[in-house]
Amino acid sequence: MRRGAFPAARVGIGYDAAVSAKASLVQPAAAAGAVATPAEPKKLNLGCGESKKPGYVNVDWQPAVEPDVLHDLNRLPYPFADDTFDVIEAFHVIEHLDRPFAVMKELHRILKPGGKLQVKVPHFSRGFTHAEHAHGFDVTFPLYFNRNFTRSGYMGFELTLDRMELHYIAFIHLLKHVGYGGARLRLVRALDAVVSFAANLNPYLASRLWCFWLGGFDEIEFRFTKPGA
Repeated sequence: MRRGAFPAARVGIGYDAAVSAKASLVQPAAAAGAVATPAEPKKLNLGCGESKKPGYVNVDWQPAVEPDVLHDLNRLPYPFADDTFDVIEAFHVIEHLDRPFAVMKELHRILKPGGKLQVKVPHFSRGFTHAEHAHGFDVTFPLYFNRNFTRSGYMGFELTLDRMELHYIAFIHLLKHVGYGGARLRLVRALDAVVSFAANLNPYLASRLWCFWLGGFDEIEFRFTKPGA
């Protein structure tokens, strides 16, 4: 996912049009006397790029990847109703956008109460290794969605942090494209496992004290729940 702008006619293909043919997101009509089956969870893959997922509404700004919904993610509001999705995944998207907190507020709007939001973004220690990254993120990010935080810091909408993890090497799956394989790839995986495990014993200490000693962390992951179910 990267930033971009569309001609107006190409922006904002709506949710209903996008999912009308997606059986996984539509509850079939029950026959008379039949027991209704629960609807499948509605899931959003925000900034899908080439990683489109079955059973998700895949959203991106690039026509070349043929998303279900074509939309400039800097353009708010998104073309979905309030409380639409049970699950939202935003993997390495928000760091490319102009206003991360405004985007988080929009994701809160379209997430159902009790819904799950999973966000992966660059840790600040390696936040600007991509030329189009506009932001880096830290362990303090969830505080801004906590109503008990300062009045000036709280963003006005609540998300409960379920889990936070630092990932030392986040893009192992891409290394094969630059010549890694065999023993070298196994070594990288082992290094990532050891350093990430140590960091997640206390992410706050790792982020504050020793993240730079090892060249920084590629990624920080947040898992939130929207209160109110």
